[in-house]
Amino acid sequence: MSAGDQPPDVDDLARSMMQLLGVHEHDEPHAEDDIAPTSWTKAPTFAGDPKRAAAVHEATRQDRERYLSSGLAEVDCRFCHVAVRVKKLGAAHTLVQWSTEAQQRCAYFAEIRAAGGDTARTRGCPKLSDSIKHAVAEGCLEEYSSAPAPGDG
Repeated sequence: MSAGDQPPDVDDLARSMMQLLGVHEHDEPHAEDDIAPTSWTKAPTFAGDPKRAAAVHEATRQDRERYLSSGLAEVDCRFCHVAVRVKKLGAAHTLVQWSTEAQQRCAYFAEIRAAGGDTARTRGCPKLSDSIKHAVAEGCLEEYSSAPAPGDG
């Protein structure tokens, strides 16, 4: 459209689209739906098939467990004795899962909170890092996790 052209009329565009494509009713229920046409879900609920719903629920639980805990080993901090779950993905990459209790009991994090700091902005506890290095040296934690990746396998 050049600078001198008028924008097209919306009603004209709508009429031409209806002539080209025909009228389409959006409220028609689909035959393959197993739920009432007035409700909407992101995924099927399998309300009409309880066995399938139970199987999907169990598979989802197993996937969640695999994604959240595959290859994690418990490591205790040698300084303040909190337990965290750790997975080493290489020499420079360590995954640490802190529980709420461990985060509250960590002496290093307690010092940060006492000084008015925010532990969420802290990279980690250096004393726990030493404990993780010690766990690797003692053979309690693999330097490179042998656990399978939590993909679709």
